Amino acid sequence: MTNEHAFVAICLFAAFADGAKDDREREHIREVAETLGMDSPELPRLYQDVLLGRIQLADVANALQDLGARQYAYEMAVCVCDADGSQNPAERRFLEELKSLLRLEQDPHAARVQQSADAVAAAVVVPASLPESLSSPAPDTKPTPSSPELDKTILNYAILNGALELLPQSWASVAIIPLQIKMVYRIGKAHGYELDQGHIREFLSTVGVGLTSQYLEQFGRKLIGGLLGKMGGKALGGIGKAATGVAFSFATTYALGQVARRYYAGGRQMSTEMLRTSFQEMLGSARGVQSQYAGEIRDKASTLDATRVMALMRGDTV
Repeated sequence: MTNEHAFVAICLFAAFADGAKDDREREHIREVAETLGMDSPELPRLYQDVLLGRIQLADVANALQDLGARQYAYEMAVCVCDADGSQNPAERRFLEELKSLLRLEQDPHAARVQQSADAVAAAVVVPASLPESLSSPAPDTKPTPSSPELDKTILNYAILNGALELLPQSWASVAIIPLQIKMVYRIGKAHGYELDQGHIREFLSTVGVGLTSQYLEQFGRKLIGGLLGKMGGKALGGIGKAATGVAFSFATTYALGQVARRYYAGGRQMSTEMLRTSFQEMLGSARGVQSQYAGEIRDKASTLDATRVMALMRGDTV
């Protein structure tokens, strides 16, 4: 098993660690495996092997001998487990087992990654739940926000999430989904809707942005794109190597924001099929838009560190 396939397998093990993925999220993960399989036909089979228990975590972990490879595999697993918020007990047990299998129990880098990713996953300030009376404002109380102002907000989030892909710390990617949740919250609030995390997560899943599967696609495209093709120590860097992740996170965030704007401006009347179709159409347009802001994405990345990322997640602006 190559390093790349071991990394993807560990991400898949992490994705299913909680045992609670619903059918829709499993479908998202399957679609990611099939999409990546166009470049690497082994990946759809790898998805089935993990799901059906035909390969064991210990065997995959043993395939990674280099320290840098083992550290990076653990980073990715932490990010996937934190994708839908704080880890549950099953995910924590999985990560402890993985840390042991990768021989990282005393590794300070692994400990820092765990602490940083957990802090980021819990940082976004969006209500966990709301009283039913607050979920749908009366039609005559809904504001009419400025479209250019919302467009600018969406673009800022897209640039920020693209910039996070350029940071050397993998845990920074954990911030992307919480920031998308925060963006949708702000868009809904601008149209008079008080939203909680449950509603927003449901909205993301409906349009086709699975929480766990989004991280799998981010990591998978980096791996298949050759980011880790020649592991010699922990050689993971290079802005050119990160370009695929930048484009993916920028486009996903931009498309999600634009569809959310249409949805809440229209009184939440779009069907599931219309939401998914609109998102896919907007995603195609957003990929073209990203190249226009490559310089701004690099500039934003140069201003980011752990403290700044946490401040942006807790604050009202990006």
